[in-house]
Amino acid sequence: VVVDGNDERYTLNWAGNKQAILTANSPINATLRPCREESVDFDNTKNLYIEGDNLDVLKLLRETYLGKVKMIYIDPPYNTGNDFVYNDDFASSADEYLQNSKSYDEDGNRMVQNLESNGRFHSDWLSMMYPRLKLAKDLLTNDGVIFISIDDNEQANLKKICDEIFGENNFVATLKWKKKKQPSFLSKVADVIEYIIVYAKSYNQIGQLCVETISDSDKPVVNASNNMVE
Repeated sequence: VVVDGNDERYTLNWAGNKQAILTANSPINATLRPCREESVDFDNTKNLYIEGDNLDVLKLLRETYLGKVKMIYIDPPYNTGNDFVYNDDFASSADEYLQNSKSYDEDGNRMVQNLESNGRFHSDWLSMMYPRLKLAKDLLTNDGVIFISIDDNEQANLKKICDEIFGENNFVATLKWKKKKQPSFLSKVADVIEYIIVYAKSYNQIGQLCVETISDSDKPVVNASNNMVE
């Protein structure tokens, strides 16, 4: 039987997909607070260093830097089973905080270890990544690009979720980075490669990227002196 229409179609879906979309679009009731006493030449510096949950920070930056960022590089958690993820909707009493202090950060947010035995192992990671990548796209200029580091655990899923957010036609390349010269003695395979996935805001508007498809760990993946050739 051939199914036509919307009954069956190629799509990316996971447990928590709808909530991740809502999270990306939900407003934020927060503001950035300057720390003059911790800053260097606060009134004249052209640099900006922000501490905070990256989702909240991205939402705050979107208000000022919408469509103004030429290049973004992110190094997200690799979902190795040891990473901690925030449970933003959790509330606890002071006693509960003390009893479970190892599972909380300094601001009282509960952290949950994303073990491979978790039935939502990949879904939780995708739900964490989706709103952050969606906001990152909003920050990019029309000729902007984003570089995302990843390993084998979620490389395939990251490619799919970026196709969803940036559009498959805006995929630029998957760079291979040789992170070390020799594999671990206990490793079953020669696991020495990690990846940097590159997407454009609009592929037709970017210039030529000067990159090495495969690089040694002591060589740059991107030639900083000639990374954008008009």
